[in-house]
Amino acid sequence: MSASSLVEIESLFNDNGKPEFGHLTAIPKYLDLERFVYRTTMDKTANRLAKYFHYKQFQFVSICTPDYIIGVAMADIRYLGNSFYYVYDIATNELVEAKTIQLLGYQYQMSPSPWQSASYFKALDTRFEIEEGLWHVRVTSELLDMDITLSPPSNGTGPLMLCTPTGYSGWTYTQKHNALDVTGRIVVKGNALDVSTCLAGYDFSAGYMRQETSWRWASINAWVNGRRIGVNVAAGVNETGATENTVWIDGQRYLLNGVHFDFDRLDSNKPWRIYGDDGGIDLTFQPLQSRSEKLNVGVLKSNFRQYVGYFSGVLTDLEGHRYPLDRVIGLTEDHYAKW
Repeated sequence: MSASSLVEIESLFNDNGKPEFGHLTAIPKYLDLERFVYRTTMDKTANRLAKYFHYKQFQFVSICTPDYIIGVAMADIRYLGNSFYYVYDIATNELVEAKTIQLLGYQYQMSPSPWQSASYFKALDTRFEIEEGLWHVRVTSELLDMDITLSPPSNGTGPLMLCTPTGYSGWTYTQKHNALDVTGRIVVKGNALDVSTCLAGYDFSAGYMRQETSWRWASINAWVNGRRIGVNVAAGVNETGATENTVWIDGQRYLLNGVHFDFDRLDSNKPWRIYGDDGGIDLTFQPLQSRSEKLNVGVLKSNFRQYVGYFSGVLTDLEGHRYPLDRVIGLTEDHYAKW
């Protein structure tokens, strides 16, 4: 299914200023923040500063190649913006990164539309462009020179599109799609990669999240025994009436129920266990390397760890078909934030 065939929703919000909750049938053209009626915990209309500064937005793309795992991220929490990219060398277990933090919108932009938008950080020369739901990713540096497009398989059932209530007054919109084809150019340290061997996934998340929150997350983009496998599971954010937990098998999307993450955040070498109550996922994850960052500045706190490692176990779709995984490379994340 092409991204253009999914257009049915103009705005995330109805005429009463309330978001449409649940799993959506299409990508909203606009998040339409102006229509959102943001209220305090005492039912009053929140002031303009609160409405502006309480909105958060994140975008992330991961690319899995036979030799490298590549991640590119952008975040805007209004007080500051953060962008990073990294290249993980599978053979050497080396992770090289570049990052920047900018204050109050200086030299960066993030657009609140998952359908048609452009986001960039000038300091890193990173750029995401979304055109009718299709993602284009650009990074320019000596380490990583990349200009790619992420495309879903023609027979697929599309991305995860979910909006859930968050806290007492907020909401979170999450759009994710894994196991996408890659076209274009990727050059790592001067060496051009064969993009036909790559798979990628993206994450567009935005909304009025809890001012103190945490989440765990896992992601896979891989060819396994000739099948295109994508996994996105999380705990801690989108769990009010629905979850974002999704598996894509050869482009077909299967929704999962709640997922549990058992891990030791103080010992990065210990394996994780990731499993669901409905039996759809039962995996172990062995970390190999991580990208971490801690920020503790006044009211702002962030303890971020994203791991690269191997997944083993089994996935089961709604028809009961089982898909064993044996040392399939992917990502997990553990993040605490106060903003």
